[in-house]
Amino acid sequence: MQKRAPSDPFSKAAETTARASYGRLVALLASRTRDIAGAEDALSEAFTAALRVWPKTGVPDNPEAWLIVAARRSLGHDARRRRVREAAAGAVEIIYEEYAERMPVPFPDERLKLLFVCAHPAIEPNIRTPLMLQTVLGLDAVRIAAAYVTPPAAMSQRLVRAKSKIRDAGLRFETPDQETLPARLTDVLNAIYGAYGVGWDDVNQSDGDLAAEAIFLGRLVVSLLPGAAEAKGLLALMLYCEARRSARRTIDGGFIPLSEQDPRLWSRDMIMEAEQLLIQAAHTATFGRFQCEAAIQSVHVQRPLTGRSNWQAIVQLYDLLAERAPSLGVLVGRAAAYGHSGDPASGLAQLDAAADERIANYQPFWATRAHLLDLLGRSADAAVARSKAISLAADSAVRDYLARGGSG
Repeated sequence: MQKRAPSDPFSKAAETTARASYGRLVALLASRTRDIAGAEDALSEAFTAALRVWPKTGVPDNPEAWLIVAARRSLGHDARRRRVREAAAGAVEIIYEEYAERMPVPFPDERLKLLFVCAHPAIEPNIRTPLMLQTVLGLDAVRIAAAYVTPPAAMSQRLVRAKSKIRDAGLRFETPDQETLPARLTDVLNAIYGAYGVGWDDVNQSDGDLAAEAIFLGRLVVSLLPGAAEAKGLLALMLYCEARRSARRTIDGGFIPLSEQDPRLWSRDMIMEAEQLLIQAAHTATFGRFQCEAAIQSVHVQRPLTGRSNWQAIVQLYDLLAERAPSLGVLVGRAAAYGHSGDPASGLAQLDAAADERIANYQPFWATRAHLLDLLGRSADAAVARSKAISLAADSAVRDYLARGGSG
């Protein structure tokens, strides 16, 4: 087949569809075939066929429908089914038991069902969420690695090893019943939040509106498990963040930090919904990571009412979060909060204590370090940290903001 430049309209149409709809298409195919590996292979063949056919016939009005038909035709061939069974590359085979067919959990969306299926206890805990992000939500290893502050090659190897173990062990997974769902919930929520984080950082929406997809899935989880406080906490957290989307950029695309955003541009409806969800979750009187992070965002959105940010309350919430659910992102966020609260020395000490091999490519660490050093009057050291932060920033608007002396 003759190679075409990536800029041709047919390749562009295929790439756009893959970015926006890959996870959804795999879910639709797997819901019929019950074989995620086979669905991925068939969809790959469908994309190859599209690049061969579309230049002759034109891009169809509904590329997704065209790809689904082509992929299902591929899955229908006996020889293809035989190769999938024998090779089962990257296999996560979904087998529905007879009782599940008769009394299925009322999953409102096939992707959500597959997320719970991929949270199977036989899969190692540290790879479940990355596996969901790749297999169901369509993210590649590079973007997953960035979310986990892990080198892309290492993440790719972990995913390959996980799929190989699944294949070699011949693991067979059934649709989880209602009693099984709570035990798998944390992994599913982590995957949804991971997808939202990628969508939040993707200003140009090159992956389609992944943030909106994550919020949609978050709503479905709440409807599926209305008593799960952490599901409500996650949905509230995403809504608080999403409420500020229109205030994040200037008209010409410049970056605006939270402290400088115009609250009049925030979505009042989203904030009110998030507040109600957080109140409902709080009735359980149990700690939850997502509830705590949502509470931090709740304090931030009080600024229009009080005229200032209550950094002492934010520090207390970050202290609780760092104690109960520490992560590099949480520890960096806490250090920044200490700086804003008037104690940059403590913030810098916490930042130094959190430093490990992951910080080498973790841009928020260096941006926060530059800000804290500025507050301490150590301008030369701050310049070094800011230069590192600029070099790691993927967003040109953030690079420009930092180059102008903006704080982390």
